Amino acid sequence: MRQYAALQEKSLFISAGHSDTAPGAIGHGHTEADIVLEFRDLLADYLRRRVIFDKDGQPGQNLPLRDAIGAAKAHDLAVEFHCNAAANPTATGVETLSHGRHYPLGNALCQAIADTLGIANRGAKGEASGQHSRLAFISQGGGLIVELFFLSNKRDLAKYIANRGRLVAAVGDVLVDATCQDIEPEAQAA
Repeated sequence: MRQYAALQEKSLFISAGHSDTAPGAIGHGHTEADIVLEFRDLLADYLRRRVIFDKDGQPGQNLPLRDAIGAAKAHDLAVEFHCNAAANPTATGVETLSHGRHYPLGNALCQAIADTLGIANRGAKGEASGQHSRLAFISQGGGLIVELFFLSNKRDLAKYIANRGRLVAAVGDVLVDATCQDIEPEAQAA
């Protein structure tokens, strides 16, 4: 576990995409909503001792998209987690969707996820690069969407399940770095 000596400069909001009424992609006995809700809750536990943040709902609960959009607008960084899916069961990889100003964070998240899971890094892309031309979390909330892996790919899913603890730490570390400024060693001693 990484230790931080930093000042938080930016506010952070994390969100799980989809819900019981809109489960998203379904594959290999799992729903996108269940996976990203679990991931968001594990990430919240990891972040809790490192930074101040908000999230969409209590553990095991996901708020409606309109509420997540409102919360996203109120923060400097807002990240929503999803799983990708494709008709081709061999499609693999991680990608982020956002406005251009979030590409550096998107690329850092993609690299951390690709390295941790051993899947393709599809990179940071614009909002219209996904399955939909406009995504409310991005266009209205100003957030960034992370497509963690392809739920339609059995290998991607297995890698996620086997490495989810390591993945939480990798994503958490990127988000902490994005919200905090390192304190110089001399400032720590003062």
